[in-house]
Amino acid sequence: MTAKIIDGKLIASKVKDEIKAEVAEMIDNNLDTPHLVAIIVGEDPASQTYVASKERAAKSVGITSSVYKYPADTTEEELLKAIDFVNKDDDVNGLIVQLPLPDHINVSKVIESIDPAKDVDGFHPVNIGKMVAGEKSFVSATPAGVMELLKRYDIETEGKHCVVLGRSNIVGSPLSILMSKKTNPGNATVTLCHSKTKNLSEITSQADILIAAIGSPEFVKNDMVKEGVVVIDVGIHRIPADNEKGYIITGDVDFDEVSKKASYITPVPKGVGPMTIAMLLKNTLSSLKMEYS
Repeated sequence: MTAKIIDGKLIASKVKDEIKAEVAEMIDNNLDTPHLVAIIVGEDPASQTYVASKERAAKSVGITSSVYKYPADTTEEELLKAIDFVNKDDDVNGLIVQLPLPDHINVSKVIESIDPAKDVDGFHPVNIGKMVAGEKSFVSATPAGVMELLKRYDIETEGKHCVVLGRSNIVGSPLSILMSKKTNPGNATVTLCHSKTKNLSEITSQADILIAAIGSPEFVKNDMVKEGVVVIDVGIHRIPADNEKGYIITGDVDFDEVSKKASYITPVPKGVGPMTIAMLLKNTLSSLKMEYS
């Protein structure tokens, strides 16, 4: 069996085209357009790159993007004041605070200070609670991207056994909830596993759908999956290599081997990654549309 590739880059492009068309229609009708603000503290290179890519993507679909940069020694109080200022700005629809933050800042306190109506990252306890309750809320962009990929590829999830590897509050735990909901995609029987799970290979080999978000390079091997499994690889790792770049990019799944058994599989890169920014932009547009409704 040769797995069909779930092309996240292609689907993300389609999602962004749809957003761009909606924003253009708003402009034609003299309506307000979405405005996304990102706050970044410190000089972490990965964070800088990621925020810059969010900014470019927002502008490419007509969403106004503002980035507020603060030095690493910014106090927690100063950051909370900046968040409060953006919360009260009626022209802003979406607010994200780029993680990680410097060690002297309490991440939970920062997340909880964001207005839930502008929390387009979907990290606020109010939005997480609403998601669990099945109410309308912002869903964290990576889990939302995974669900969108399953939907766009018409992958059957109802009644299937979905195994989620990883229990983070940002990816694994939300996905386990979303996949169990009475929705489409969803309605699956979900097993949530992690690094302390016993007989892990025995469980993963029962999965009809395997979502890997365990944070370990090429953790999922060929002998851990069954024939025909649908594999969603959320992981992304830069591994040193003797090539021109000096590294290779890999995921949580041994792609070359597991793809021989899988029916569908996401590559790394160009799988789940591009969907994260696309769904963040979709959340920002939804925030503005909620104001109109």
